[in-house]
Amino acid sequence: MVGASDRPACDSHRVMHFLQSRGYHVIPVNPRLTGQTLAGETVRATLTDITEPVDMVDVFRHPDAVPSIVDEAITIGARILWLQLGVINQVAATRAANAGLEVVMDRCPAIEIPRLDL
Repeated sequence: MVGASDRPACDSHRVMHFLQSRGYHVIPVNPRLTGQTLAGETVRATLTDITEPVDMVDVFRHPDAVPSIVDEAITIGARILWLQLGVINQVAATRAANAGLEVVMDRCPAIEIPRLDL
């Protein structure tokens, strides 16, 4: 989760806990919090600091930050780029899709996952 926050009032904080409650292993990425523990996980400065496979990159950052995040997501071999509500960057999303990533934009997994529950 790029843009993970240690502040409980932040959406990224709540979504991280939601995903963990659903069994997902969420690795927080935030250079300001590097090395700290957030929701039981060590915070990394960048996606490229993650040494294990990454399925999905969930982005809680300003749309202008997305191109460099896409570069890192491609570098680490992520399969999915998920841009949160309001995080819209069509050029970066197209570049990610052209590199083989599945792209979800302007959606939140904490909203979409419950919709899929049967």
